[in-house]
Amino acid sequence: MSGVSSVSGRHHRLRHRLLRPLSETTEGPTRVPASPRMDTIAQLRAHLQTALELEHSTIPVYLCALYSMDSQVNIFAYQTIQSVVMEEMLHMVQAANILNAVGGSPSIDHPDFIPAYPTALPHSDGSFTVSLEKFSQHAMDIFLRIEHPAPASAPPQPDRYDTIGQFYAALREALVRLDTVTPGGIFTGDPARQISADQYYGAGGRLVAVHGLADALLGIDEIVGQGEGIDGTLLDPNHVLFGQDIEYAHFFRFNEIRHGRRYRPGDRPDAAPTGPEVEVRWDAVADMAPNPKLATYPVGSPLWQQTMAFNQAYTRLLHQLHVACNGRPDTLSEAVPMMYQLKYLAQALLRTPNGHGRMAGPSFEYAPSWSNP
Repeated sequence: MSGVSSVSGRHHRLRHRLLRPLSETTEGPTRVPASPRMDTIAQLRAHLQTALELEHSTIPVYLCALYSMDSQVNIFAYQTIQSVVMEEMLHMVQAANILNAVGGSPSIDHPDFIPAYPTALPHSDGSFTVSLEKFSQHAMDIFLRIEHPAPASAPPQPDRYDTIGQFYAALREALVRLDTVTPGGIFTGDPARQISADQYYGAGGRLVAVHGLADALLGIDEIVGQGEGIDGTLLDPNHVLFGQDIEYAHFFRFNEIRHGRRYRPGDRPDAAPTGPEVEVRWDAVADMAPNPKLATYPVGSPLWQQTMAFNQAYTRLLHQLHVACNGRPDTLSEAVPMMYQLKYLAQALLRTPNGHGRMAGPSFEYAPSWSNP
């Protein structure tokens, strides 16, 4: 899945991540306070579906910023955000693999799968909202909030979480505990539904086919490691993170854009990067009106037709992902040309005045092909 064009050239050799350890047994002590938990396989499956929705909810947000900028001017920012989008796509497929492995069925081709922007992250505490908006300092501040690492003291939190890391810590804990206490274990799904690394035609890390607990935990560690990367070290002034052999988590990649500087060896995660400057042009963007909606345009007008065409292409993509994640992993490659089409349709909208002094943009709404009158 490479439809956001070629991946970034920033291939680092080692991902630096410190993940919250779980107790060795379900009975033993943990290093975090007690919190609500998932006690049934049905609850676990529901929260893995939430993981799918969570990973997806960030992709339109990041794509709007990506497609709004001049990629020939904002080269560093474009390549950085593009690399994060590729990883979020992988995270979504990884969550589907885990859900399939525990006997669930990913639901992707459905109106409720798509958030109505602006929106809080699915099942979060609602402490901030994300919007479809152009590349800007405000957008980057929101991106940093999305990927903010969880403090070491933050408990696993399946609902009303403050950070994504808390949510995945709750999933990790539930997978371990339920697999331990369930006779025969919880990994009862059909192995043929797994999407393998060979079938995932994109970059963004390593996709894990899930056939048991170890695979599921490895998949979650990959998601958390790429996203926030660090558990608790953001506030640790003694921890040195950065160096040439480090693959930075999303939070730190976004922080380089926000400050217009690279990290260098010796920099700490609780401080801004101090390395070489990189050019970030906040003005080299299309002036996209935030959170565009199809309903704001007269039915049948040229802009309505453009927006409808984008939304139908987007819905076809979701349908193809749904098919691939529900027993047809061999069809995942069919999503690649759909991603390219989506990019071109979005960029065309970003060149189109919206009639109110700004540019239109992609609205990412559910629109089956039959919805066009």
